[in-house]
Amino acid sequence: MNASFPLSLYLHIPFCGTKCTYCAFNTYTNLEALVEPFTFALAREIDIVGQSQPGQPVHTIFFGGGTPSLLSPEQVARLLSAVRRAFVLLPDAEISLEANPNDITRDYLTALRSLGVNRLSIGMQSAIESELQLFARRHDNDAVVRAVSAARSADFDNLNLDLIYGVPHQTLANWETTLRQALALKPEHLSLYALGLEDGTPMKAWVERGRLPAPDDDLAADMYELATDVLANAGYEQYEISNWSLPGRACRHNLQYWYNQPYAGVGPGAHGFAGGVRYATVLSPRKYIDVLNDAEVSYPFPYTPATEQAEVVERDTEIAETLIMTLRLIREGVRRDDFKTRFGSDLLDLHGDTIERFSRTGLLHVDDERVRLTQQGRLLSNLVFRELV
Repeated sequence: MNASFPLSLYLHIPFCGTKCTYCAFNTYTNLEALVEPFTFALAREIDIVGQSQPGQPVHTIFFGGGTPSLLSPEQVARLLSAVRRAFVLLPDAEISLEANPNDITRDYLTALRSLGVNRLSIGMQSAIESELQLFARRHDNDAVVRAVSAARSADFDNLNLDLIYGVPHQTLANWETTLRQALALKPEHLSLYALGLEDGTPMKAWVERGRLPAPDDDLAADMYELATDVLANAGYEQYEISNWSLPGRACRHNLQYWYNQPYAGVGPGAHGFAGGVRYATVLSPRKYIDVLNDAEVSYPFPYTPATEQAEVVERDTEIAETLIMTLRLIREGVRRDDFKTRFGSDLLDLHGDTIERFSRTGLLHVDDERVRLTQQGRLLSNLVFRELV
């Protein structure tokens, strides 16, 4: 990896107050006693990654989870100090933190803002009480309103709200209510996710046992198209399949993923792609703390004592992953000049027949500058991605 190319950092905070019924992420409840030693272990892992790549600039940091807003300001400060010690944190770096609405107060956010956190991603999910109860969320709609108000009072001017659609029993009218409520809060960014039934989650078990109806794919498509129209009319630009922003407010950290550019993942269960290696860290927070406490300092970038799985990404794999990720970018798609500069080949020379076929069927738009999904192609994007892999 070129040390002059800006890196993104993902910090996985695995703790939650409650486990959402749809969540398959590496998260844990009732481990409050581990939070403090965990932050010291995470700071140590950050140090190790940075020492193996001296002088490496970082331009985005994302505290994800889990529920990063369970961390105290002092713990967030410890982690950001480790980043500044280990890397060259650029002056205009985007520093995002995911937050549960119930955890947010003006004093808490004022402290985070003073530490350099400048973007919040708030887990709104729905404005409908029955849907929040189905998700086992800890908040209600009023808590979201209070959270946004507290964020504005603490001088945050870059807010994202997460929403979920395609939920069992969800109606198109209820989805529109959620959209309208979110827009009333005037966030700079919105992330809209179709519900997925993930292995090991209560929601999937309930559907399999007949306690809940299976998600309706046709209705979910209608919800997606409704969101596309409503958000466009409200002045939001759809820059990625699941993401909308006001002009100039696209999430820079997530763009790093979608460009398939390097990011280092630290924390239990984090994933990373840097130095030509795709890797994942140990899942258990207890094991994570133990291996970092016993760690030697010197590891080759991007490995750390917590690395559990790793593979060198070969050129063909990197090409396939880059296509899948960049095609998610609605307006940009795959820029042919950038692709040729990166891989030494024109995209059409590698996948011309497949791209031409999807162009004829109206799923891809192709011109001299780029290849991108059409509006119809967005709804059938997985079909396109499978063919390109």
